[in-house]
Amino acid sequence: MSMSKYFLRFWILLTLLAITLSSTRLTKADIHPQTNTPEFKAKILLERMTPEERVGQLFLVSFKGRDVAENSQIYDLIARRHIGGVILTNANDNFAEASQTLPEAQRLITDIQTAEWKSSLSQIQDPLKENPSNPVYVPLFVAISQEGDLYPYDQIINGLTPLPSLMAIGATWQPEMAKQVGAVLGRELSALGFNFLLGPSLDVLDVYPAKGSEELGTRTFGGDPYWVSEMGKAYIQGIHTGSENKMVVIAKHFPGMGSSDRPPSEEIATVRRSLEQLKQIELQPFFAVTGKAETREAAADGLLVSHIRYQGFQGNIRVTTRPVSLDSSALEQLMALPYLTSWRQEGGVMVSFNLGSQAVRRFYDPTEQSFDARQVARTAFLAGNDLLYLDNFTASGDADQYTTIVKTLDSFAQKYREDPAFAQRVDASVERLLVLKYRLYPNFILENIIPSPAALETVGTSQQITFEVAQKAATLLDPPASELNAILPHSPERNEKIVIITDVIAERQCTQCELQYTVAVDSLQKTILRLYGPQTGGQISAYQMVSFSFEDVSKMLDGVANPPPIEDELRGASWVVFVIQKVNAKRPSSLAMQRLLSERFELLRNKRVIAFALNAPYFLDATDISKLTAYYGLYSKTAPFIDIAARLLFQELDASGHSPVSVNGLGYDLSVITSPNPEQIIPISLDIPSAESIAPTTSETSPTAPAPTPTQVPTFKVGDTLPLKTGIIYDHNRNPVPDGTLVRFVFSTGTEPGRSEQIEAFTEKGVARAAFRINSPGVLEIRVTSDPAQTSEILRLDITGGEAAAITVIAPTMIVIATPQPTLTPPFETPTATPVAALQEGKKRAPSGGDWLATMIVIWGCAISLFFVSRRVVLDLWAIRWALLANIGGVLAYLYLALGLPGSNYWLDQAGKAGILAAAIIGVLIGWGAGWLWHRYKK
Repeated sequence: MSMSKYFLRFWILLTLLAITLSSTRLTKADIHPQTNTPEFKAKILLERMTPEERVGQLFLVSFKGRDVAENSQIYDLIARRHIGGVILTNANDNFAEASQTLPEAQRLITDIQTAEWKSSLSQIQDPLKENPSNPVYVPLFVAISQEGDLYPYDQIINGLTPLPSLMAIGATWQPEMAKQVGAVLGRELSALGFNFLLGPSLDVLDVYPAKGSEELGTRTFGGDPYWVSEMGKAYIQGIHTGSENKMVVIAKHFPGMGSSDRPPSEEIATVRRSLEQLKQIELQPFFAVTGKAETREAAADGLLVSHIRYQGFQGNIRVTTRPVSLDSSALEQLMALPYLTSWRQEGGVMVSFNLGSQAVRRFYDPTEQSFDARQVARTAFLAGNDLLYLDNFTASGDADQYTTIVKTLDSFAQKYREDPAFAQRVDASVERLLVLKYRLYPNFILENIIPSPAALETVGTSQQITFEVAQKAATLLDPPASELNAILPHSPERNEKIVIITDVIAERQCTQCELQYTVAVDSLQKTILRLYGPQTGGQISAYQMVSFSFEDVSKMLDGVANPPPIEDELRGASWVVFVIQKVNAKRPSSLAMQRLLSERFELLRNKRVIAFALNAPYFLDATDISKLTAYYGLYSKTAPFIDIAARLLFQELDASGHSPVSVNGLGYDLSVITSPNPEQIIPISLDIPSAESIAPTTSETSPTAPAPTPTQVPTFKVGDTLPLKTGIIYDHNRNPVPDGTLVRFVFSTGTEPGRSEQIEAFTEKGVARAAFRINSPGVLEIRVTSDPAQTSEILRLDITGGEAAAITVIAPTMIVIATPQPTLTPPFETPTATPVAALQEGKKRAPSGGDWLATMIVIWGCAISLFFVSRRVVLDLWAIRWALLANIGGVLAYLYLALGLPGSNYWLDQAGKAGILAAAIIGVLIGWGAGWLWHRYKK
């Protein structure tokens, strides 16, 4: 074969590669035929299912213990009743003791999935069919609620990485932290075989209870709807990424329980809220993870519908809804909202809250004497829930939950056969659930579904993430940071006695498991010795410290006989350190610190009293806090947070976090904290998105301002439109203000003193944008305000003479007005303003299909021309070779730019299409020159 043929084939290969790089990307539908989509597979599978199999998919059930043998009740529900999923909880003893928690959980999940697989291998007789058939195999949802911060809201408290509470994540004000924590959670739960997570909570905390009352507390990201939305999106994205999209995420508690003052499992709360009010606050995070989510990874797969009632939901304050999970009218109105409608159309699933909870039982019968379980399940399904969560779901007169569930399944199957409308609703919900399962597992093969024992090797090894959250979340609540050094000039010294008083809560992984303590009575003492004891610098010694529990303090205050010697120790102490957990009226000992501050404060007088809140920071009132030397919020109780407490006590690090909820005892109002800080100078500049569109936009009838080169400053004249934007506007904690913050662009001219125009805009990612058309000559000044921030840079444009002019920037003089500042406001740094003349870097340009066509035409034209030129001096064979090499050189130059290799930015971004063509011509000439050198070498 001649050398020319080799060159020809090589050139064809390069051309095909260029076409591939330049052509439009294939869409997902192009890559996967319609027959391979989860939606198509779900439709086909649904047609093969019997009514019993279909209604079974609607139920997510709990069970007792860890036995899935063929004679067990749960095996019957899985293998013969074909339930849609199971949920594992520590209350039902689904987990083993500490040493075996993880391997036993993985084994149990494997047994659950295998039971359904085995049932598909045996034939059953459908009464409506002549011949028996095999049941279809549909993997089960295996669900868990794992909210963080271990007991009581983590179901697994051993083996997994101890992750922080949601409020601790919120206190970092960094969505990236939420994403990283979510990734750890998704990865570790997926390694165990879980594929269905009830969480995270997207409730906007709006109720700050009195001492001892119940609320969501640290189970939420915070009290601002924007930041809850940002944290929720990042957390969900992390779960999906960490699990490699093998985890269904069900956000809760829709439509929001942040205003509730009681546990949703115990009593149904009634909240006075209209639908319009819900849209402004409670629903915002749910919008963010449904129709407003930028990517599928950031979107929730489903919503957990809470048992909550609303007074004035439709505007009439005298009308109260039924629990939303059981109210078809209220739920239908909610799902008709635009963002939820679009999400629902794309397969979003609705999951009911536990229908066997005490709250539901009390709603139907306050005496809890009767419970019509089948009617409750049917009402919840017809209200709009696709998946019904059943725990403690035992009807009046039934022996156990299994009996009630079987009767409920039978009643649903009978209703399916008798009522076409009911059957249609069942089919619609089952199809949604099947689509969700096909998104988890494109092929329903057991080997793809059961977890691998090797996956456990990396579980529980991500404590560094929790430590980073603990460090960034730690908050100095009181005093202000600027006063701390004066109040606490030094850390504990060798001659000073330290008394540590810790709220201790016992916990178990199962009812027969041994008691555990996440925070033991001496946890902080041991941590201090590890970090600062004789083995690590000798800053402190063991004899200087003594630890007691809150229970010990309660005994002393109650005057019990032979109390612990806490009173004597307190009298001789220089430092008293309290480690606080959640204040709960059901645990009287949790109030021990407040009682000591109130009843025996003489024991603490003239001592340095430090308090670390391992839960929400708002349980202390102003009087309590005034008696403390320093008050820190840590928001979580896992070991890394105890570590941070010790480092804060010994002043090794500074607290950099900020409370994500209001603290009434400090006058810390979140709505004020997240408003624009009045001490900042708001930057303002031209909104020029890229170097290619640097000229200001104009109306069709106005003259077009000349497009400047990248090194020119844009100029404007009468008739042009000024595109404007602010810099990032910061709140009191130096975070960008929430989206939707009102900003006013103020325009004034020297020709009309005292008169100005305003354009109102709203922030997005802390930045607001506006456009202003110049209607008359004169001196135009532009500034920005965003209450209470009133100072900004000033843009000045002098077009008095009618000619185009450039904008200049006037730096204002900052006048600080004495106004009360929130307690937690840190020293504020004024951001450095960016000059207007500094142009933003444009987005990287990639060759388009038009660029490719033009380039190929030029390359071919040059190569053909060079062929005719070359044949005058060499034989035709060499002329062909030279032309092919020239063509190859041009194609290689184009590929260099298309692949974005070093140096390509100049040709693409600065020179545009002309640069692409010039590079191709240079490549052609280089290739042609290579052919000439080859010919010379041969001669």
